[in-house]
Amino acid sequence: MIRRPPRSTPKPSSAASDVYKRQDIGTTKIVAMIGILNEYNKLKIIGIGKSKSLGVHRGVVNNISQTIQSIQSAINEAENNSNEKIDKVIVGIAGQHIRSLQHSDYITRENSDEVIDINDLNKLINQVYKLVMMPGEEIIHVLPQEFKIDGQSEIKEPVGMFGGRLEANFHIVVGQVSSIKNIARCVKSSGIDFHGITLEPLASADAVLSIEEKEAGVALVDIGGGTTDLAIFKDGIIRHTSVIPFGGNIITDDIKEGCSIIEKQAELLKIKFGSPWPGENRENEIVSIPGLRGRDPKEISLKNLSKIIHARVVEIIEQVYMEIKNYGHEEQKKKLIAGIVLTGGGSQLKHLKQLVEYVTGMDTRLGLPNEHLAGNNSIEISNPTFATAVGLVMNSMEKSKELNIDLDSSHDLDGEATGDDKDNLKDIKDSFEYGTKEATENSLNMTPGQSTKDWDEQVGIMHKKQNTMRETVAKMWGVEEGHNPFRNEEKVPKGYHRMPDGSLMKDSDMPKKEDKTM
Repeated sequence: MIRRPPRSTPKPSSAASDVYKRQDIGTTKIVAMIGILNEYNKLKIIGIGKSKSLGVHRGVVNNISQTIQSIQSAINEAENNSNEKIDKVIVGIAGQHIRSLQHSDYITRENSDEVIDINDLNKLINQVYKLVMMPGEEIIHVLPQEFKIDGQSEIKEPVGMFGGRLEANFHIVVGQVSSIKNIARCVKSSGIDFHGITLEPLASADAVLSIEEKEAGVALVDIGGGTTDLAIFKDGIIRHTSVIPFGGNIITDDIKEGCSIIEKQAELLKIKFGSPWPGENRENEIVSIPGLRGRDPKEISLKNLSKIIHARVVEIIEQVYMEIKNYGHEEQKKKLIAGIVLTGGGSQLKHLKQLVEYVTGMDTRLGLPNEHLAGNNSIEISNPTFATAVGLVMNSMEKSKELNIDLDSSHDLDGEATGDDKDNLKDIKDSFEYGTKEATENSLNMTPGQSTKDWDEQVGIMHKKQNTMRETVAKMWGVEEGHNPFRNEEKVPKGYHRMPDGSLMKDSDMPKKEDKTM
């Protein structure tokens, strides 16, 4: 009887073994964050670095050299705080170039008598990745929503079920190739490996939303400096994403123009005295701003300040609510029972929660990224400003769990695995971790008119790595070639060969290959 290697019990992570490093490149700030899992399986942030974002506008890089300097500054600060070296990162992406769409696709399975496995799901998802987008665009995420098997709908987990036709509804996130290339170049030029990208509102949702809220239906609104990101969940599934090209910076610009002051003073006014609810201020409430280079101070009415902020904030809220209505919130089946969760730096504006409830009529709360954090993290990290960065670290943690192969628990039928086998498995793990990154980098570097020969070579390399994994696992588990250890099949006796239909045939009866040599 073939037995699989036992799975080990998850152990407490240490800074030396399971360290998760991620970076949030925003319009106002760039954050590098390093975290580990503690003994209670909670995320502990051990290093954080932030710097002013000088080369990014509304989520899009517009100055390569300044962005590189900002990235290096944030990385250095995080490394100094944690005594850990950052060698690779997954970067959060947003911006007005991001769009999303719904798509349905299907595959027909060759053998409907076998249960659906993860390979079938991957085949379907990879098929969606091949969709042709508009010129200059590429698919960032393919997110399955609901599956259908042989006409049976509303299936959330198809693995383990029987069926011949597997189809699904997908939420597809698309971005501009040039914007992704610019981010990748900035990261690589900073001396860091670019390991991939994640849509920022999805990362923020992981950090601040509970499972119950995602089930009930909720709209996450992440108000950043350059953009306001929206992610809508219902029945635990991502239903809609959108990026609105307005954020906290445009409110600062309005104050600067309306009050005739400089940007630094406008930002301080917004943070200390700003409110989008004019009724809270009296006509005689005045704040004095120092004049420039000996000029007389400027007096600004807080009532007028609130009116300026109110006009722009209402515009942003109305655009968010329009996206929520476009999703179908007014339909009973699609109603978002948990309402709206606000997060991001812009969500800290006084009385914003009340104004959102007034405009939309939906329950609203402020989302803090502390639900999945260990209790001994600093108060600063629990600030909504760091919701995206914390979510990116959590996203990295989940992906590492999926990819992790515990080498200490690998056994074959005769005893411990050899050192070579362990080394091979480590290489396989690394190849799967970096395989997607390598393929992405090579595809991004190809020009539209370039031959597909280079891409075919990359695919061939990945196939060789997969074959190496199969051979290593077969050797460690005592499995002969041609046997699938995940199926309920008997071991192939010596001198026999298993045919594609599952039957056995003697090696002597196998058809001989024709000798075509002259």
